[in-house]
Amino acid sequence: MMLVFIVYPIISTFNTSLYEWNGISSDKIFIGFSNWKDLFVDINFWVAFRNNLILMVCSICIQIPLGVALATFLDAGGKKLNVFKVIWFLPLLMSSVAIGFLFSYALATTGGIITTISKALGGGKIDLLGRAPQALFAVIGVIAWQYTPFYMVYFMAGYSGIDSDIYEAAIIDGATRGKYFKYVALPLLMPIVRTACILSLIGSLKYFDLIYVMTGGGPGTATELMATYMYKLSFTHFKMGYGSTVAAGMFILVTGIALIIQKLINKKEDYNG
Repeated sequence: MMLVFIVYPIISTFNTSLYEWNGISSDKIFIGFSNWKDLFVDINFWVAFRNNLILMVCSICIQIPLGVALATFLDAGGKKLNVFKVIWFLPLLMSSVAIGFLFSYALATTGGIITTISKALGGGKIDLLGRAPQALFAVIGVIAWQYTPFYMVYFMAGYSGIDSDIYEAAIIDGATRGKYFKYVALPLLMPIVRTACILSLIGSLKYFDLIYVMTGGGPGTATELMATYMYKLSFTHFKMGYGSTVAAGMFILVTGIALIIQKLINKKEDYNG
């Protein structure tokens, strides 16, 4: 199964990157590494890669701390906060496409919630998705809203693995809830935090659907990601060969960054050990 669904598609993608092909006809022209030479000087690809890096950093810095904070709050509140567990988990149950359409309407300059509130307060139209500086960060905010509940549940599972006797012993020793979190819970959660960071990193570098629905990579290339750029090349411009090159380049970059981060984490764990 692994060969069919993972290994073969990767090999096929790298193979297709060596051809000029529209993805439809049977005519495939072998051009060697010409597509790869074009990729190295393709400004749009590197802009998309930069946007992926911004998304990655923001996702880790926003979603992980918020996930820890929400899990800590719910762990402290016990069963009386179960209703919040359900409410905060709901965004994760929605499809990215549905969320994309929802926030596209909510942030629209005509009839959108933000613009409507602004006008009610005496302001004007607010265009968060139509201007380059803020469009990417508006989308990052929506992504954080959707995926923070995943990390909340992830860290709640981590809290459930902490023996209640440890908490009781800390309280008996005079530790406040804040000190318990800082000196006891957080160190015990750190292995989970590191894993969550890697999951967030990989997810951020291959993100596609929500951004494609909300902005299509625009305005201009303000929210263009490697995945959206690859899709446009392959299925809009019918440059399947070059689109496969972008996909292969994306695979190399994502794998490389993930391995580097994992190596750094392992070194830190060995040092602490």
